[in-house]
Amino acid sequence: MIKLIASDLDGTLLLNKAQTLPEDLFPLIRALNELGIRFVAASGRQYPNMKRLFAPVASDISFICENGALAVEKGQVLYQDRFDKELANEILTAIIEKKDAEFTCSAKDYHYLMPKTESFRHYMVDLVKNECRIINSLDEITEPIMKLAVYESAGLTDEYVRYWTGQFGQRCTVVTSGNDWVDFIPFGTNKAKGIREFQEKYGISPEECIAFGDEYNDIEMLKAVKYGFAMAHSKEKVRESAAFTADRVQDILEKVIRAKGNMEGVI
Repeated sequence: MIKLIASDLDGTLLLNKAQTLPEDLFPLIRALNELGIRFVAASGRQYPNMKRLFAPVASDISFICENGALAVEKGQVLYQDRFDKELANEILTAIIEKKDAEFTCSAKDYHYLMPKTESFRHYMVDLVKNECRIINSLDEITEPIMKLAVYESAGLTDEYVRYWTGQFGQRCTVVTSGNDWVDFIPFGTNKAKGIREFQEKYGISPEECIAFGDEYNDIEMLKAVKYGFAMAHSKEKVRESAAFTADRVQDILEKVIRAKGNMEGVI
């Protein structure tokens, strides 16, 4: 019987670069709760942004944020990872020096930004609606850093990913996240870490878990459960890491609810 369902956001629940969740998701989460099935939102996004997106059900679900660097439940931090400050400054400096590259630097309750363009500030503050602090110097970053991310408006290319992996891949995890981002996170930090935190906290086995994802930063999470669903549009390596594929998360959730958590009635 299923006891926990975790889902990525961008490219999984948020399709076609949407910035609001589909309204049909919230009744499904409530129905899962009534069956005793815990729903976990797992994303590279920051906690305040995720809490806003899930506002109708935020008090009833759990959160894995910043690609696994932070786990939160009912406002309580279960764990919070920290990035090495010296390495973080080195990465941020490299992003600042690279033409057209922008960064976000993740603290628990907000992102530090040093926008090179008004369009990036507008995107992060007004469209994505992150809680942000605009800074003029890296010296203004005083909070513990959990994750760094680089964004280029032209979009991700294999060459772009190889560039950042070649620069810092030996010193931290460098992974694509969402549609336009490359994330830098400490070794050992990933969404599977958050999944294991909730599995241990509630005595839930991998055989009692479902996870949905679409990007390389979801691979560990998809492997941490028995019923991993890669989105049908995912890259081949992501699909290979999952036992199943799905076109739409809500379709699988509806089947789980009808089957009352019995996966034999789903697959």
